Amino acid sequence: MSETALTDLAQKLSKDHLKKAKQFGFSDVQLAHIFRTTAADIRALRERHGIKAVYKTIDTCAAEFAAETPYFYSSYEQENESKPSKKKKIIILGGGPNRIGQGIEFDYCCVQAVFALREAGYETIMINCNPETVSTDYDIADKLYFEPLTFEDTMNIIELEEPDGIIVSFGGQTPLRLSTQLSAAGVKILGTSSESIDLAEDREKFGKLLDELKIPHPAYGVATTYQEAKLITELIGYPVLVRPSYVLGGRAMQIIYNDDSLKRYVEQALNVSDEYPLLIDRFLEHAVEFDIDAVSDGKDCIVAGIMQHVEAAGIHSGDSTSILPPLTASKAVIKTMKTYTRKLAKALKVVGLMNIQFAVQGSGKEAKVFVLEVNPRASRTVPFVAKATGMPVVKVACRLMTGEKLSKLVKEFKLKDSDDLDLKYICIKEPVFPFSKFLKSGVYLGPEMRSTGEVMSFARNFGEAFSKSALAAGSKLPTSGTVFISVNAVHKNAHTADVVRRFYDIGFDLVATSGTAEFLRNHGLDCKTVYKVGEGRPNIFDIIRLGKVQFVINTPLGEKARFDEEAIGTASILSGVPYATTIETAEAAVEGIKQLRKENFGVKSLQEYLNYKPTAKPKPEKPLNGKAKSKKMSAKKSSGKKSK
Repeated sequence: MSETALTDLAQKLSKDHLKKAKQFGFSDVQLAHIFRTTAADIRALRERHGIKAVYKTIDTCAAEFAAETPYFYSSYEQENESKPSKKKKIIILGGGPNRIGQGIEFDYCCVQAVFALREAGYETIMINCNPETVSTDYDIADKLYFEPLTFEDTMNIIELEEPDGIIVSFGGQTPLRLSTQLSAAGVKILGTSSESIDLAEDREKFGKLLDELKIPHPAYGVATTYQEAKLITELIGYPVLVRPSYVLGGRAMQIIYNDDSLKRYVEQALNVSDEYPLLIDRFLEHAVEFDIDAVSDGKDCIVAGIMQHVEAAGIHSGDSTSILPPLTASKAVIKTMKTYTRKLAKALKVVGLMNIQFAVQGSGKEAKVFVLEVNPRASRTVPFVAKATGMPVVKVACRLMTGEKLSKLVKEFKLKDSDDLDLKYICIKEPVFPFSKFLKSGVYLGPEMRSTGEVMSFARNFGEAFSKSALAAGSKLPTSGTVFISVNAVHKNAHTADVVRRFYDIGFDLVATSGTAEFLRNHGLDCKTVYKVGEGRPNIFDIIRLGKVQFVINTPLGEKARFDEEAIGTASILSGVPYATTIETAEAAVEGIKQLRKENFGVKSLQEYLNYKPTAKPKPEKPLNGKAKSKKMSAKKSSGKKSK
């Protein structure tokens, strides 16, 4: 800002008024909006007048004795109680308020980073504003600033502390957004550069990079109007995945199947502009999704974890059940994903953690691997990967960020790609949903994230691991009773019939709404018909509430069935009946039920699993998404069914 412009602004906003506004809590951004200027101009005016934030102490010892680990909050008063040390120090930006898409997983990364950096001899300074997280416990970091994660508040602390560097990649998307501004202000970002972060975040730039590296990806486009969006869909074809740019947890993301739905979406979308365009990707139907977490020093790369999603593509990764090691990926597919991971880590010059999401269409030699997204930061799967593999991924990432080479750390920590660890157990990450608290929100999953937590299970095989994770997430699988099924037209196929037959063959009775019941009977399954809501009584809502159903399979599609779906979901939650909203989840559930009926599970510590060495090779399991046929029972007495 020129001196003349600054003087003009000073005439509008005097020193006394500016200081009073800051004391009243007005941010630079708010003042810039009021005076029709920029936050940078307000900051320059503050600096001209010498108006700076000072920090007051929250005494963690209540003045009983000197507090070694106090924490601080900002104020625009006179005395500054935060005295910077002369030690080498690093600032870590936390995740901010916990909300859907940004949760405790990132807090885990921040806390582990504090431990690793302190061990490496650095003074650790945490900036975070959530009192419910471990990173804001006063005795975790050497210094804690309880401040919002904004450019203004962060820069105020940086100017006071003068750290050797700042880490933005452990707190999720919130601090990552500040990287460009901080870098432009001359702040040293440790780890992946702000330019590389922007390259991965910008859909068009990233698409060009994938083309240069000859890595397959879904066709995509960027639009700011309905006309532009329609033109893109004509080029790439329906269905498409549409979402606003720069959102958290897949907010407002939808799968669109036709022009009418696209027009409605664009009309309802907020803040669509050149700065915040709509991102449109070709949606890959019938694809299996995978997540990879990796650590890199910009040259070498270790693939720390390869996770397979139980649900097919279209469910947000934060809402998907993840399996490590993957159950059905061939060696060729794993090799391809690892190759793409290393190519991208090198091209993006990633230093520290990165996460890549893949989709695999087809099987065998016809399988094709697509890259969906790359996040050059810690992901929500890092705690899961670290516990499942025993690999100190956050500590390794911190050491890389402070200048060490991966080749040295590979020897020190005996690091290997996760598929080379030869794990003798299955780990599952299961999401936890808040549906019991929000009965009218609907229980059906999609590209917009809805989970508010997660649990993890270890076991010798998939069935045991899934049943444990379901129990931990508050959904105890039944071992007998009745299954209700209602599937949309797309899912009325041989695979769905095979999954339902597995329930039938182990003794479950079947009930379904008229269309699904006819479909199942056409596949040789004995199934009773039940009324939909509004068709008569007792309807499906009634029989679930009366305790006559022990498991629900309901896959929604379109708006017409929404009323019935809400009724089924509400009845299931109120009655504590476990439910599956995808065929893949139902398939996993029946494997869990089979294992539950076989044995009682024991309990082992995390360390026992990590050091487990079986004496005999475990028997191979049926593939999760396999098409293996179950034998049709000629008589129900062998499966424990009562004769009619």
